[in-house]
Amino acid sequence: MSALDRVHNIDDFRALAKRRLPWPVFDYIDGAADDELTRRRNRRAYDDCDLVPRVLAGVADIDMSVTLFGRQLAMPLFLSPTALQRLFHWQGERAVARAAAKFGTMAGLSSLATVSIADFAALSDAPKMFQLYVHKDEGLNRAMVDAAKEARMDVIALTVDTIVGGNRERCLRSGFTSPPRLTPSSMLSYAIKPRWTLDYLLRERFSLPNLEAYVAAGSSVPASVADYFTTMLDQSLDWKRAESIAKYWGGHFCLKGVMAVEDARRAIDIGASAIMVSNHGGRQLDGSRAPFDALSEIVDAVGDKIDVICDGGITRASHILKALSVGAKACSGGRLYLYALAAAGEAGVTRALHLLHAELVRDMKLMGARTIADLNRDNLRWR
Repeated sequence: MSALDRVHNIDDFRALAKRRLPWPVFDYIDGAADDELTRRRNRRAYDDCDLVPRVLAGVADIDMSVTLFGRQLAMPLFLSPTALQRLFHWQGERAVARAAAKFGTMAGLSSLATVSIADFAALSDAPKMFQLYVHKDEGLNRAMVDAAKEARMDVIALTVDTIVGGNRERCLRSGFTSPPRLTPSSMLSYAIKPRWTLDYLLRERFSLPNLEAYVAAGSSVPASVADYFTTMLDQSLDWKRAESIAKYWGGHFCLKGVMAVEDARRAIDIGASAIMVSNHGGRQLDGSRAPFDALSEIVDAVGDKIDVICDGGITRASHILKALSVGAKACSGGRLYLYALAAAGEAGVTRALHLLHAELVRDMKLMGARTIADLNRDNLRWR
């Protein structure tokens, strides 16, 4: 029996990733800001809400497709854009995009990706999101948006919760940087993970191709992600600038990192077609609310005018069904597939999506829901 045959949920993938990665790299995926209160809260929020199933609903056939950004997704979960994926497994974003395409869902690409926008877009015909970090260098910002246009990405998601980098203390302790920099405390960790180390050294050269023509930090000059955000991103980013980016892009536009009703309303005013209710996995402002806790008031305020996506803390299909029942159009997550990528590359991400897809089918049948439209707040009770 292979290691993947013994993996049955996202927590199993986390344990396998921890065994296979050097500890600074694992802690980068797993860690969050300050006391990591929000990171824990993101998942626990779902525990305070119970599902109320209906019976005798005739659920032999299930349709869990949703339409998002003008594209049909075969399941109501997509893979959020995350940075530096080549550090977690040598297959990186290519593995994630190919696995998502197998399940008819969307994958996202970060500005800090280890493949180019063009190469990512060419991997499949499945829907794709590009996540834009607004840098101080306007030439870089325009180049990335132009590349996304040329590649016909389906949507740009402007990340709005990284005006400065969060205080990620695990990374401070380990000295994690992009690209990795050996320190006395981390050297042993890399040495005792020779498979990871050899893949990193002998396979495709690590780079951030969407940035490296403009920015050395993070690609050829080691930098922590928190320092990168704080020094390289434009802290003057405001609503007027976001609106101008949306107009220049001219396609489906999403704000990633909205947690307040007032901001959700303003997203509509600047022409956004969706918002991602997200706190960046607890990696930015510790002590902030969980996306699921904020979801109902945001859906009530704007859900009839803009698509609302719940991003964060999802490890089970039941979490997805709870968010959809509140009124989210779809859900997304990052760690849930990064653990799988780190554990086994494309095979790992494929296995993770297979497990979540099977859970969704089973749980929808157990809920008595034949389509996503059958889910609503009548089948929820809060403790």
